[in-house]
Amino acid sequence: MSTQPTEAESAFAALGGHETFRRLVARFYEGVRTDEVLAPMYPHDDWDGAEERLRLFLEQYWGGPTTYSDTRGHPRLRMRHVRFEVTPDARDRWLTHMRVAVDELDLAPEAEHVLWDYLVRAAHAMVNTPEPGRTPLI
Repeated sequence: MSTQPTEAESAFAALGGHETFRRLVARFYEGVRTDEVLAPMYPHDDWDGAEERLRLFLEQYWGGPTTYSDTRGHPRLRMRHVRFEVTPDARDRWLTHMRVAVDELDLAPEAEHVLWDYLVRAAHAMVNTPEPGRTPLI
C-alpha cells in the first residue's frame, strides 16, 4: 500500500485544502450577492447553500472529499446551469468576482495559474445564451 498522495490529492493540498476553498468561495459570494446580473440567478433564501455547493464542488474537483457527489450526484455542470441565461456578460462578471477572490488567497504563482486557468475554462463552458442582439456563431 502506497502512502504517496495521488496527483489530485496533491493538487487539493497544494492549493491549501479546505481552508483555501472556504475563503475563495466566501469572498466570491461577497461580490456576487451585490451583482445586479448574477445575484438574481441565486436563491436569495439559500445563499449559504449556494456557497456550500460551490465549495464542495471545487474541493472535489481538486481532489478533496467527494462530499459533493455523495450528496448531489454527478456534477453535470452544464445541465445544472441550463435554466439560467448565462451570457458572456454574466460569465465576465462571474470571473471578475472570482478574480478578486483568487487574488486574496495569495497562492504561489504556479498554484494560482492552475486554479485560474480552470476557473476561466469552466466559466466559458457555462455560457449558454448570446448577448441580446447578437447571433451565435454556430
